[in-house]
Amino acid sequence: MTDATSSDSPTADGPDTGAGPQAPRGLSRRGLFGLAGVGVAGLGLGVAGDRAALAVAASSAQSNASTVYPFYQEHQAGIVTPAQDRLHFAAFDVADGTTRADLVELLQDWSVAAAAMTAGRDVGDYGSVSGPYDAPPEDTGEALGLPPAGLTITFGFGPTLFQTAAGVDRFGLAARRPAELVDVPHFPGDMLEETRSGGDLCIQACADDPQVAVHAIRNLSRIAFGRAAIRWSQLGFGRTSSTSTSQATPRNLFGFKDGTANIKAEEPAAVTEHLWVGASDGPAWLAGGSYLVARRIRMTIETWDRTSLREQETVIGRNKGEGAPLSGGTEFTEPDFELAGRADQPLIDTAAHVRLAHPSQNDGIRMLRRGYNFVDGNDDLGRLDAGLFFISFQRTPASFTAVQLNLARHDALNEYIRHVGSALFAVPPGAAKGSYVGAPLFA
Repeated sequence: MTDATSSDSPTADGPDTGAGPQAPRGLSRRGLFGLAGVGVAGLGLGVAGDRAALAVAASSAQSNASTVYPFYQEHQAGIVTPAQDRLHFAAFDVADGTTRADLVELLQDWSVAAAAMTAGRDVGDYGSVSGPYDAPPEDTGEALGLPPAGLTITFGFGPTLFQTAAGVDRFGLAARRPAELVDVPHFPGDMLEETRSGGDLCIQACADDPQVAVHAIRNLSRIAFGRAAIRWSQLGFGRTSSTSTSQATPRNLFGFKDGTANIKAEEPAAVTEHLWVGASDGPAWLAGGSYLVARRIRMTIETWDRTSLREQETVIGRNKGEGAPLSGGTEFTEPDFELAGRADQPLIDTAAHVRLAHPSQNDGIRMLRRGYNFVDGNDDLGRLDAGLFFISFQRTPASFTAVQLNLARHDALNEYIRHVGSALFAVPPGAAKGSYVGAPLFA
């Protein structure tokens, strides 16, 4: 990324709706103080080896290296944006003693910094290599010289931002809390860990370079110092779904193509129907936004790897090579759940994942998925701590709940996975230029 020269850029232009209070052009004094604060812990910065691997597979990354997705626009980037290859996701808790004014100022500071980083610039007026010599640089500097790499930064608000579990309305927002913004239900088989669940705020940083994504979360966390701190975070690689028809369907760590039937950006009717909160859905400040569900799903890789190909394909309901449904055809052929094989048994098993997740089995419900693979070392028994960091966007959380309940009760895949983390966030619409993300909530 290049040194910062201003807080705005022609590449970051978007529709100015005039919603909400206006943000300062640069970081607040509090934000600059955060940049000078103590080092940020718990960010999971082990990406050096990742960058070497990225260089080996640089062909696709190079083609996307200079891509810029504007921060200021009608809807937040990072939703229908073509899914990038790398993720750094972080959930934050707002610090005790933080006031409503402090929270607004934080969102303003985050918006200024996000607009700079998504445009390929350093944070602050001086960036990482200039400014007062006896003060910490305004930008951490590890992305200096790197292109934007298609960076998108997406913000969300958790249920506890509006009202704590004890019922405390810290910021005068309880009356504006969406009725559906409650904790995701505890589904059968869930083994949720508190330290991997929940959060007052979330930031999803996606890019085609892992260092660019980590740089974004690192700087935003640093800016938040004294006002909010990371509760948990997750690095992801190898997107597990496509959000554009221009993208090939990727594979998950079980080796199967994932997200074949995902909503695509080129389906405007589906996007409107299933993704964006409507003006009549309520509340008004969330219109044009969405709901984000995050689930950390650990895969029992070692057990799966000892399972026969026949069993694997039966569990998924697709063949492993082409990704076609077991009822026949090619990857994008609609599954035929009535077609029977030997002994009049359906070719796609009644407990197959593709059957239970299909819209035809869930009253037509569709979601937009932006999940990622993860491998976080190993546990104390030598098993890989690996799996799918599931992210979905939907118009209403009830859509996710209905589908997940169907899967939790009947999916044959449950023998090989464990849900260990869960969170729900309301994702406000995009910020107008000169304003900040979430401004209508505080108007």
